[in-house]
Amino acid sequence: MSIATESSVRERYARGAAAREPELCCPVDYDPRYLAVIPDEVLERDYGCGDPSRHLRPGETVLDLGSGTGKICFIASQVVGTAGRVIGIDMTPEMLEVARRAAPRVAERLGFANVEFRRARIQDLALDLDRLDAELAARPVRSADDLRAAERLADRLRHETPLVEDASVDVVVSNCVLNLVDGADKRRLFAEIFRVLRHGGRAVISDIVADEPVPAHLEADPELWSGCISGALTEEGFLAAFEQAGFHGLRILERPAQPWRTVEGIEFRSLTVVAFKGKQGPCFEHFQAVIYKGPFKQVLDDDGHRLVRGERAAVCAKTFEIYSGEPYRNQVELVEPRVPIDPSAARPFDCTRSLRRDPRETKGRDYDDSSAPAAPCCGPDGCC
Repeated sequence: MSIATESSVRERYARGAAAREPELCCPVDYDPRYLAVIPDEVLERDYGCGDPSRHLRPGETVLDLGSGTGKICFIASQVVGTAGRVIGIDMTPEMLEVARRAAPRVAERLGFANVEFRRARIQDLALDLDRLDAELAARPVRSADDLRAAERLADRLRHETPLVEDASVDVVVSNCVLNLVDGADKRRLFAEIFRVLRHGGRAVISDIVADEPVPAHLEADPELWSGCISGALTEEGFLAAFEQAGFHGLRILERPAQPWRTVEGIEFRSLTVVAFKGKQGPCFEHFQAVIYKGPFKQVLDDDGHRLVRGERAAVCAKTFEIYSGEPYRNQVELVEPRVPIDPSAARPFDCTRSLRRDPRETKGRDYDDSSAPAAPCCGPDGCC
């Protein structure tokens, strides 16, 4: 992020921690059950455009990017419960001060504590800014050599004591913050989200997107940057950023018909998206198949598998496992081989083979059983 852009964002959100800034948020309906335990100073200084917490489950470890004064974190803490954990990340000390002050009061009202707040830039989740500031206070930067030493220190902290470790959380959420990151850092931002998620984890992100590319003169306006306008990706670009980072199974959860704001004919609206991590890994042949149930004639997944409605598609064991979970499970029928394959003896899956799986591949070439109907076909009221 450029110095001017980051300074504008930090200054505006520092003001937003002291007094409410209505232009920083979209109207969002939160579940009132979760608001009663949250202090008013948190609720009054909440800036967001969606509610990713409604897509969480009990027991999960959740990371909230750009957590601000902590509203989504405190809601999430109640959803995940005592078996879960919530970590809020923000770069603005004034916002974190409000959140950290509120945390003990929320914990007392709930009867348990499962929320903590850490300071970092969301595109650099490994670097603990509080620890870096403490180290630099003892070794101030006064020269070019000091600057190089500070950069080496930051790099060492990232690698030796990362603030958020690799594959350490189940869900990453964010509420109207990704658009605040400078365009040059956005690829790194999505890569960081991917890095900290466990295999099989997911990101649930609410953010402001544009229906057209934001022109350069709007991008150059620091006030529009901090107002969630200038840094907005297009709707297509937002989804593409997840794909480029390695996510799969993307789905738009919420997209309001009416825009939040319109600037020079460009519509800006909130979009909530879920994306999954876990399609990476080796492919082995277990003679499994999936049958896409429709309603479309055919679909293409994020690994390039083209599924034709009603047709048995040959997939590797990794893809079969992915399809057995969300978001695919209700879209396909899973066909296991008649004789299970020993994973240790499985051969690599031939990705050049025909996509269609012959039924004899799963039943066995020599399979010739005959059987009676599983249940009587005829009854007192006639035959089925």
